[in-house]
Amino acid sequence: GSGGFRKRKHDNFPHGQRREEKENVNPPSALMASFKSFQLELDTRHDKYERLVKLSRDITIESKRTIFLLHRFTSAPNGEEILSESEVKLDAVRRKIKQVAQELIGEDMYQFHRAISPGLQEYVEAVSFQYFIKTRSLISVEEINKQLIFTAEDREETTNMTSNSHDKQPRTWSLKVTPVDYLLGVADLTGELMRLCISSVGNGDIDTPFELSQFLRQIYDGFTFIGNTGPYEVSKKLYTLKQSLAKVENACYTLKVRGSEIPKHMLADVFSTKTELIDQEEGLP
Repeated sequence: GSGGFRKRKHDNFPHGQRREEKENVNPPSALMASFKSFQLELDTRHDKYERLVKLSRDITIESKRTIFLLHRFTSAPNGEEILSESEVKLDAVRRKIKQVAQELIGEDMYQFHRAISPGLQEYVEAVSFQYFIKTRSLISVEEINKQLIFTAEDREETTNMTSNSHDKQPRTWSLKVTPVDYLLGVADLTGELMRLCISSVGNGDIDTPFELSQFLRQIYDGFTFIGNTGPYEVSKKLYTLKQSLAKVENACYTLKVRGSEIPKHMLADVFSTKTELIDQEEGLP
C-alpha cells in the first residue's frame, strides 16, 4: 500500500546464504587483481592531488603577503629594504613550488593543473609586481620559468638521491608556468597597479600615475588582441582590467585638470571617493 516498505530482492534470502555467496568469490582472480590495482592507482592520484591543493594554498597565502609588503614601497623611507624582504619571501614561495615540481616528477602536469593553477597565478602576480617596481616593465613568462628551475642543494636531498640511485631520479626539477596562468596573473596585476597609483598620489608622487596609465593601456591593448579566441577565464578578467585602467585614467585626468586646485594631502581622498562612485555606477560590489 501507500507508504509501505518494499523489500529488496536479496532480502528474501537468508543472511547466511548471502555470506556464503560472498565467500565463494575468488579473490585472487585476474579481474579482482586488476580492480585492486585500479583502486591503488586512483587512491595514489587522489592523495597527490590533495597534497598539491595544500601546497597551492600555501603558495597563494605567501604570495599575497609579498604583495601586501610591496605596497609599502611608496611610503617606506628605504625602499631597498622592502625589495630585499620581498625577495626573501619569494624565495620561500619558490621552495614551495619546488615541492610541487617534485610531486609532479613522472606525471602529466595538466592532469593536476586545476590543483596548482591558483597558486601559480598568485605567484605570477607577486613576481610581476616586484619586477614592475624595480624596472617599470613587465616580466616575461620565460624569465619567470627560469626562476623555477631547481637543483638538489640540500644534503638530505643528495643523500636520498644517492641511496635511491636505482630510481634514476633527476637532480634538477622544473615547473613551467602555462601561458594561461601567466595571462591571468598579469590581469590580476593590473588591480595592484591601480592601488599603487592611488597610494602614490597620497604620498605626493605625481609622476607615477601617468606611468601606470601608459603601462596599463599597453597591457589592455595586448589583451584585446586575444579577444574571444582565448580561454574563458582570460576574457572574463578583461572586464576587471578595463575597470582598473579607467580608475587610473580618471586619477590622471584629475591631476591634469584639478591638480593645482586640490592640496596634495587631499588628492588620495578625492580619488578614493571617485573610485567608489565608479563602482556604484557599474554595479560592482
